[in-house]
Amino acid sequence: MIRTPLRPLARILEARAKGENPDAIENQNRRLRHEQMRDADRSRAEGRLLVLGVFFFCAFAVVGARMGMLAVSEPVEPRAHAPGSIIANTRADIVDREGRILATNLDTHALYAQPPQMIDKVGAAKKLVQIFPDLKEERLIKDFTGKRKFLWVKKKISPEQMQAVHDIGDPGLLFAPRDMRLYPNGKLAAHVMGGASFGREGVRAAEVIGVAGVEKYFEDYLRDPANAGKPLELSLDLSVQAAAERVLEGGMTLMNAKGATSILMDVYTGEVVSVVSLPSFDPNNRPRPAVEGDPSDSPLFNRSVQGVYELGSTFKIFAAAQAMELGLVNANTMIDTKGPMKVGGHRIGEFQNKNYGTLSVSKIIEKSSNRGTGRLALMIGKERQQEFLRSLGLFEKSPFEIIEASGSTPLLPPEGRYSDLSAVTISYGHGISTTAMHLAAGYAAIANGGRAVKPTLLKQDGPQMGPRVMREEVAAASRKMLRDVVVGEDGTASFGEVEGYFVAGKTGTSEKLRRGGGYYKNKNINTFASMFPAHNPRYVLVVTMDEPVITSGDKPRRTAGWTAVPIAGEMIRRVAPLLGMRPAIEPAGVAGITLTSSN
Repeated sequence: MIRTPLRPLARILEARAKGENPDAIENQNRRLRHEQMRDADRSRAEGRLLVLGVFFFCAFAVVGARMGMLAVSEPVEPRAHAPGSIIANTRADIVDREGRILATNLDTHALYAQPPQMIDKVGAAKKLVQIFPDLKEERLIKDFTGKRKFLWVKKKISPEQMQAVHDIGDPGLLFAPRDMRLYPNGKLAAHVMGGASFGREGVRAAEVIGVAGVEKYFEDYLRDPANAGKPLELSLDLSVQAAAERVLEGGMTLMNAKGATSILMDVYTGEVVSVVSLPSFDPNNRPRPAVEGDPSDSPLFNRSVQGVYELGSTFKIFAAAQAMELGLVNANTMIDTKGPMKVGGHRIGEFQNKNYGTLSVSKIIEKSSNRGTGRLALMIGKERQQEFLRSLGLFEKSPFEIIEASGSTPLLPPEGRYSDLSAVTISYGHGISTTAMHLAAGYAAIANGGRAVKPTLLKQDGPQMGPRVMREEVAAASRKMLRDVVVGEDGTASFGEVEGYFVAGKTGTSEKLRRGGGYYKNKNINTFASMFPAHNPRYVLVVTMDEPVITSGDKPRRTAGWTAVPIAGEMIRRVAPLLGMRPAIEPAGVAGITLTSSN
């Protein structure tokens, strides 16, 4: 802005010429300048007041809207936490395929002490021992009367125990809020859940971390705050799981077995609907891992994925299926199974030194001939056998989504020592050790028409089949052989038949390996791998028992046909209706009726 001079020269000269006082011009110009400055200040002040008014209006509008939202919202008890705490204590729920809770969080408290603030330290220690009998009075008195300024007394307490401690009335006994991991079904599906524990802890919050099972495998997902309202949905069916555990536990007791496992898997999706490992435990009170002795003696040992065993004759169907796939044989091809048979200087024998003579491929599976499958393996060749078994996933770790499966590496002949003898023994399930989960996946490929499938614990939207490993007609012929094992006159699994569900499967009885080499004579791993219904299988069921024996007869019976097979049959009878499967009723023969006239 160009300012007008107070004494413009032109006007001054003009005024002097007229004899006027030049100071009047200066005074007038000063007055006009002051008026302009006053008008500018007034405009500036009005603008500031307008901005300030708009700001206050917006602030009051936000506050009013917030107050209105609080007035109409449901009252919620605030969760105890420290503002700005670095300990995240949120964890997503775990549910089964029907949305039923398997794992959730429970608000509870921990008990800690600040000895400098305690009034009666000895008296408080004595009263605490009465509330918590597992505490040691001498240890508490030593901690309370020593130099310690802080100590945890109990990491988890019930509301009743909290009230009892509160009644002691000592100001040095304080409570810390906790989110405890709760498994409302107790031992049910314990090996799948695994369990959780506390990580970092503070007096305002504690970190819940998974220690085993799906809790540890899906740790990142479960701890992500973004998934707090998105539960982890598993493929398990809680009702089927409960029935399977009940049957297997009863069978384990009846058969005097050391342990047992069962796996029920959808052959098209790979979904594991039920997986049981016994003995079990309560994940709400997970026991400590064993530091000595046989790991399989611990209830924490998950036999479905950690039990790496020779599974015996259940492998014979793979040899028959591959031989048919290569066009070397068909179901009716006759094979000489007479002895003696030697491979690599080793004698190949039959169960109880039997000699079956010449058998068809179908009868080899039905009678479970070692020499028969051995000769099929020699026809196939060791290289092609390895390729086929690898395509079924039997040479790799199981992809099953629990942390224990990471150690489920099959035991194979050393590199460069896979010989013809290895091929022969592996054809009837010796010389290779796998888990029951591996076996279930292999049988699923036969059941679904020849497509590889991976076992999974996550609920799937539809079929999740992999590459084709055998033709459909080969898979169908293999299923017919397995059906004959159950209903054939020479079959070894006659106790596995369930009326209306047409069970097909193969037994496997193998002696347990000694740690120092060799085999135990009276300690077996018995397995029955089955599928149902045989004409159009939907599910594969594998039952494995550790050291079962029936002593009720005239002599001890330790074979799978007497132990694992009847347990599997009873399990199918119980769970099939829960899976929505109706039994198929075979039409009865037409009765002989003579029609007569009533005229």
